Amino acid sequence: MNRNMWNGKPWQAFKTFAIIFSFVMNLVLLIVLLVAAPLIIPIVNDIAKPIVGGLNTSFVDMNEATIRRTIDVSDTIPVVLTVPLSTTTSVVVVEDVPLSNVPARFILPNGGGEINGTVSLNLPKDLALPVHLNLDVDIDEQLPVQLAVDAVIPLNETELGEPFGRLQGLFAPLDELLGGLPSSNTDLFNRISGHSDAAQEPVPVEATTE
Repeated sequence: MNRNMWNGKPWQAFKTFAIIFSFVMNLVLLIVLLVAAPLIIPIVNDIAKPIVGGLNTSFVDMNEATIRRTIDVSDTIPVVLTVPLSTTTSVVVVEDVPLSNVPARFILPNGGGEINGTVSLNLPKDLALPVHLNLDVDIDEQLPVQLAVDAVIPLNETELGEPFGRLQGLFAPLDELLGGLPSSNTDLFNRISGHSDAAQEPVPVEATTE
């Protein structure tokens, strides 16, 4: 019973209706596309492409940009250390230095023997004396620091790098998609009809002389 119903006229009528309906809908969509496309293309070219392309370029530039500035550093650094000092230098006597009862030995000439005794004398002012220094110098000071530091920080290495990278990833495919759309109504017609809008350059004819 059911088999006869599917093989009967109602099923044939439904198939015919479905085919006609599908054809009509496709034709309507094609007409709407052909009518709306010439109106949409100028909007895409004049508004959508510049906005999306400008945003994508801006995000690329921002992701590749750097922050440059001069940072003034004003601080004090504690310096606590022990410096070993071992050197030979000269010291100058700033005033006369009396030396009393200094042991001395006098040798008499021509084998006359020697005499042991004491002497008293003065080291005169401005006398240079060579000395050797070997000691540890303790340093405990606050060292002032005044610096101007030039800083160059890539933006993609800061906290702003990740958001700009995500925005670039969103707008780059959209910019590429819009760039692949027809640039004019003529370009759209040529794509639909399968023609190329590239103008063929005429082949120059070389003049021949007999």
